[in-house]
Amino acid sequence: MEGEQTIAPEEAVGIDLGLKEIAVTSDGDRLAAGRWTQLYAGKLASAQRRGHKRQAKRIHRKAARCRADALHKFSRKMVDRYQKIVVGDVSSLKLARTRMAKSVLDSGWGMLKGFLEYKSQQAARTFEVTSERNTSVTCFPCGALTGPRGINGLIVRSWVCSNCGVLNDRDVNAARNTLIGSRCRTSVSGNESSSWLIPPSNVYSVREAGIASARTAA
Repeated sequence: MEGEQTIAPEEAVGIDLGLKEIAVTSDGDRLAAGRWTQLYAGKLASAQRRGHKRQAKRIHRKAARCRADALHKFSRKMVDRYQKIVVGDVSSLKLARTRMAKSVLDSGWGMLKGFLEYKSQQAARTFEVTSERNTSVTCFPCGALTGPRGINGLIVRSWVCSNCGVLNDRDVNAARNTLIGSRCRTSVSGNESSSWLIPPSNVYSVREAGIASARTAA
């Protein structure tokens, strides 16, 4: 329509998938977990105890609609905003066989990836799934593997890198590493600085310099 302006999408975003927050982006956007299954758990259990199969099915459908609606809105926002979307390769099927099964299934990771993929295709965007190995423990600014590890480390939501002193938000840091995951190489001992094809703090400046040079040459 006349008078409307088309806003060009931003270049790229990395997305870290989790349980407390379903998705956190490299720019800091967050999709909080709705805990839809837990929200309706009481009503569902009551309906099942009473043998009300139809009511139980309605509750299941309502929870599923709430989850799908939230994932649709988030994926649409990502596709409208970014030209390239990179997501970690966390497997919901594997984790669904662990004690975290209910939380994993409730998060809808597989559904979110599916929404992002087909919407990206429709909008001529690039969608990639990349390895998420060490994304949570690698300090994005310096590349050192200094983040909290193990099961106990999962409760640590922010940490200070012992190598460069930067305070990292666990999920945002992981999303940023996911975005440039192919550029990161794991260190041998696991506690010294990793080797980077391009240092993470310089990735965008290098790219911008390349663009500027191309424009000058043209």
